[in-house]
Formats: sequence, C-alpha cells, structure tokens
Amino acid sequence: MYRAPLKDLSFVLTQLLGSQPLAGCPAHAEYSAELADSILNESARFAEGVLDPLSRVGDQEGAHWSADGVRTASGFRAAYRQFIDDGWQQLRAPVHIGGQGAPLMLATAVQETWASANLAFKLCPMLTYGAIHALELTASPALKERFLPRMVSGEWTGTMVLTEPQAGSDLALIRTHATPDPAQNGFRLFGQKIFITWGEHDFTDNIIHMVLARIDGAPEGVRGISLFLVPKFLVGDDGKPGARNDVRCVSIEHKLGIHGSPTCVMAFGEREGAVGYLVGEANRGLEYMFIMMNVARLAVGLQGYALAERAFQQAADYARTRVQGRNMTIIHHPDVKRMLLEMKSGTEAMRALTLYAALQLDLAEAHADATARAQAQARGDLLIPIVKGWSTEFGVELTSTGIQIHGGTGFIEETGAAQWLRDVRITSIYEGTTGIQANDLLGRKLARDQGAAMMSLLTEIEQELSGTTGAQVALAISAEVLAAVAQLREASAKLLRIGIEDMERALSLAVPYLMMCGFVLGGWLMARAAHLVSIDGAAAGQEFRAAKLASARAYTGRLLPRALAFRQMILEGSDCIAGVDASLI
Repeated sequence: MYRAPLKDLSFVLTQLLGSQPLAGCPAHAEYSAELADSILNESARFAEGVLDPLSRVGDQEGAHWSADGVRTASGFRAAYRQFIDDGWQQLRAPVHIGGQGAPLMLATAVQETWASANLAFKLCPMLTYGAIHALELTASPALKERFLPRMVSGEWTGTMVLTEPQAGSDLALIRTHATPDPAQNGFRLFGQKIFITWGEHDFTDNIIHMVLARIDGAPEGVRGISLFLVPKFLVGDDGKPGARNDVRCVSIEHKLGIHGSPTCVMAFGEREGAVGYLVGEANRGLEYMFIMMNVARLAVGLQGYALAERAFQQAADYARTRVQGRNMTIIHHPDVKRMLLEMKSGTEAMRALTLYAALQLDLAEAHADATARAQAQARGDLLIPIVKGWSTEFGVELTSTGIQIHGGTGFIEETGAAQWLRDVRITSIYEGTTGIQANDLLGRKLARDQGAAMMSLLTEIEQELSGTTGAQVALAISAEVLAAVAQLREASAKLLRIGIEDMERALSLAVPYLMMCGFVLGGWLMARAAHLVSIDGAAAGQEFRAAKLASARAYTGRLLPRALAFRQMILEGSDCIAGVDASLI
C-alpha cells in the first residue's frame, strides 16, 4: 500500500525551498504553504485511493490492441474520468487558457504522488501537459482556440511523436513527410512512428498528436524538421470531433514494465494522408518539440525517485515484519539498515534537487525582473539533464535495492516488489538516455557559457554552507559537502579544458560527470535540510528532526563519497575509453 510522503514533500516545498523565491512572481501571488499542503493532501487522496489499487491491475492486465483501437486495463478509464472531473489536468496550465496556474514546483510534487502510485497512468496526463505547453507558446491563435480548451480540461489528451524505426535519438534521419493541402488549410502527413506513449487509448474521444515531420522540399537534417498537430478525429467549426483522420495505431509493444501504458506504433497516411496543421513556423519543429522535451525530462526525472520511494516503502514494511535470526525482524540487521537508509536518503536528495530545479523554471517563466528570469533559466537549463540522468539512474539502483531487502521473495512476482524495478527501468532510457543527458550537460550547458552557470551555483553553495550554524552534526555534514563541492569545481574546470582540446575525450567522461553533479548537489540540499531541522527542531517535530538528521548523515557517509570516485574517473580515466579502438570491444 502506497502512502504519499506528505511530511517530506511539505518540508521541501515550505522550508527547504520556501515561498519567498516566488514572491517576485506576480503570477504566483496566491501561492502559500497552506495552499501547497491542501493540494498535496488532495493529490495524496487520489494517488492512494484511486491510482494505487489499479497499479497491480495495470501490470497484470496491460493494455490490449485490436483493429478497433486500444482497450486499457480495468478501472483505468474510470480513474481518468475522476482525474479530469477533479480538475487535475488544469493544475499547471496557465489561467488565461483555462488552467489553475499552479507553480511547476508544486505540480512536480503532485506528480510524484501519481508516479509512485501508478506510473503507467501518470504518463498520459504528463504528455498532455507537454503538448499544451508547446501549443500555448508556439501555435497560432486559431489552433489554440480550436484545440487547447479541451486539452486543458482533459477531455482530449496529447502525445509527443518523434521516433521512427530508423531514427531514434538522431532525429535528422526522420522520413515522415508533409505535403501541403490547401483544401484543408494544412498538410497531409505520411510515415510511421514508434514508441508513442499513450498514442491510442479509450480514455477520450480525441487524441492530439504533436508530430515531427519534414515538409516536401525542406532542407536535410534537423534544420528541415517542422512540428504538426495531427488530431485522431478532425475537429469542426463547432469544436467537436468529426471525421476520423488517417492516423492509426497498428500495434502496441510488449514491454518489460509499465504494462498499463500503451506504447504504440502509429501509422500516418496509409490512405489519403493524415491531416495535420503546422505549429508555429516551418523548419523550427525541433526547437518547438524541445519545449515539450524539457518539461518531460523533469517529469521523467521525478519518476526515478518516485519508484524508489515506492520500493523503499514496501521494503521497509517487509523488513519491519520479517523475522530472521535471534528472533528479531530484519530491520535491525546492520546491512538491512544500510540499504534502507541509502534508499531513504537517496530518494530525499533526488526529490529536493528536482523540486529545486522546478523552482528555477518557475522563476525563469514568471519572475518580474528580467535579470532574475535569465539567471533562473540558465540554472534550470543546467539542472534539467542532471535531474533526468541522475535521478533515473540512481532510482533504478535504489529500486533494485528494494528487491535485495526482500531476499528471494523479492524475485517472485507475487510480492509485487519486482514491478517497481520493471517499471522504473525505462526512465533512464526514454526522453533521452543517460548518455544523451550527459552529452547535453557537458556539450551544451557547461561548454556554452564556459562553466559560468555551474561555477555560479557552486559559489552560492559554498557561501551558504560556510555560514552554517546549529548542531554539531549539521556542521559536520556541511563540512563534508563543502569538500565535495570543491572536488566538483575541480572536475568541472578539468572537463572544460579537456573539451577544448579533444571533445571526444571529454564526452567519454560525461556520464561520470553528470553522476558526480547529482551526488554533490543532492548532498548540498541534504546539508541544508540538516541545518534547518537542527536550528528549528520544534517546528519540524522531534521525530521528523531525528529522522532527517539520520538521513542526512547516511547520505554524506554512504552516498556522497561516490563523488570522489567519479572525480577520479574524470581526472584520470579518459584515455581508457576514448583511446580504445572500437574493433577491440
């Protein structure tokens, strides 16, 4: 049974990050700790009462394809109806298009509860919001008026349609093409796309596909890619679905996990061509799609620790009841305590870093001061690949640890522990593999400004931690993190120098660098948490204070030292990868 970690979510939002940074954002003038707690409580109710009971059902039944469409697992359709009746799809959407305009920071915390309770279900509204966000920023007024209201309400869902059989991460190779059709005031699309999450389902009477394609005669490569809106059913002047468009789900994938989420092979234009409408300007499709991708990468990052949280809860419950050796439950065994503390502290660090990154994106979008917006955007851009890569890789590891705590019973499907590992495994792959995130961090984010955004963040961390007061344990934790920050500064400077001389060597170190960033930045926020509870334990509650200090100590003692190993790889390990001929592998 899933229990939303409301105390820790509230602590991160209201104390670790606080409401003060949003005070400079007129759009979030209504935001308060009380409002955040109220919304989190409601999301927990939905997650625990509606989504959690369906998680096992979705895993066992899966989604089923037929020529008439895709049927979702029992209970999923009713859960989606309750989801939109409760207004959850509107939570993050801007007020001026019918949404509630909640900060991304709060919406991210809410999404964690859904991902922990039922990741397969959560993916559908996640992609719909990404489509809403891209359309709101780039589409013409006519397209917005016709499609956004029903997407914001949740009456229609949205997808992100990129990948083709021959074009995975290299989108320059896409073959789907678009022919102008003046009669439809649009285009006719022809091509096949794969790995389309929730590309077909029985939740709604229309699905809005955001499709990358190349207009006939467009330049080769990524410069010639455009973005199109392709509805499952054409929409008339009255705003209601009409004739069926020439788009069809031809099959769904049989997968390791997230069985309740249909992953579709979609055919566009098997007959007369799928009617699509150009979004924004021609040949800027990849730029527009990255609006969706950035939102999705943050949302996928949280999935990594959301499943780790779920696995931790089940493993801890098992350890509290499983008796083995000297008539004691295994939670008292030193190695079991080690594993549980690593799961708990690692999850808390990932949660804190992800919500901090979401806050930066809120400030970038809504702060009244232009300089503050630019600084927050640079920091948010820097953190997105770290959140996505580190939280999913580490989330997979910690979820696997949950099985280890169960022993042999964890390997048996009946206990349910294996589902979380099967479900989380995809998170380090979709929306860009860890290698892609690391290359983005190094090749774009770090190199773009010669490390200015990273060094600015590290300087702020050093200033903050150098001024730490409070209990001795908090001081000790801050000192350990400060040492790790110095190591990250050294590694960042080293990589910048290597990249100038030999980018291939630098990229061979990109993943260790990304992981080092995650462990060090997570350590910073754990140190901040330890400081806060040590100086104001009464406000947090003595039990919460003790647990948070124990978690922070476990993090710096067991997990932060990994940063030193990654530093060693960066300083000395490039030649053993970049210098090896591929024929020797």
